[in-house]
Amino acid sequence: MAESDVSSDFPEGVPCWVDAQLPDVEAGKRFYGELFGWTFAQGYGPDGLAHLDGEPVAGLTRKRDGRMPTVWTVYFATPDAIALARRITDAGGKLITVPTPVDSLGTMALVTDPEGAVFGLWQAGTHAGFGRRHERDSFCWAELYARDTTAVDRFYGALFRDALFGPDASPDFGRAPVSDVYPAEMPPHFLVHFGVEDCDAVLGTVNRLGGRVQATPFDTSYGRVAVVTDNQGASFAVLER
Repeated sequence: MAESDVSSDFPEGVPCWVDAQLPDVEAGKRFYGELFGWTFAQGYGPDGLAHLDGEPVAGLTRKRDGRMPTVWTVYFATPDAIALARRITDAGGKLITVPTPVDSLGTMALVTDPEGAVFGLWQAGTHAGFGRRHERDSFCWAELYARDTTAVDRFYGALFRDALFGPDASPDFGRAPVSDVYPAEMPPHFLVHFGVEDCDAVLGTVNRLGGRVQATPFDTSYGRVAVVTDNQGASFAVLER
């Protein structure tokens, strides 16, 4: 995907990338390679870039600090990460990492919304984001599990108004109360969803590869979903549409 395509393919506020921060990237490559058929190449930060049919779909990165959580993170596109980070903090969010260049690939930052849910910002350089999405074995959705849904509706509605409500909007993320799926004490967070052909059938593969099922399949407005963790504890969802 050429850099000139960024504005049309990934307007500000559209999920454009996901990555997992793992203690053992090689183990992650084996897990996701077998689960989703991803192949890996060097060129995404210090580790590897996951491809599906030759197109980039996700990144697996090594945790620099063992105290960091083992998680999947969703990144929202922006033409100006510094300006968007400022708007986020002005609206009650927090900055975890300042916008930082990642070689020539782009500029990234990690932030939180007012409830503490973590997400990323991505200002494209040579890496625009997903080469494939909205299909089997690739990113399909991100669900925000929040405590105060009214407050987060205001926050994201103001922050990403065009991406969510503009005339050409086709949102790739939604929100639900934490208690819909998780215990009430679970912190607010984004859950990355990957497309699968059969939500029920894939759970056996997750278990065989050393992962764990957190929530058995349930129906939502955007498809049939199950929540799992990989063999290192990173949570994600599989989505059948």
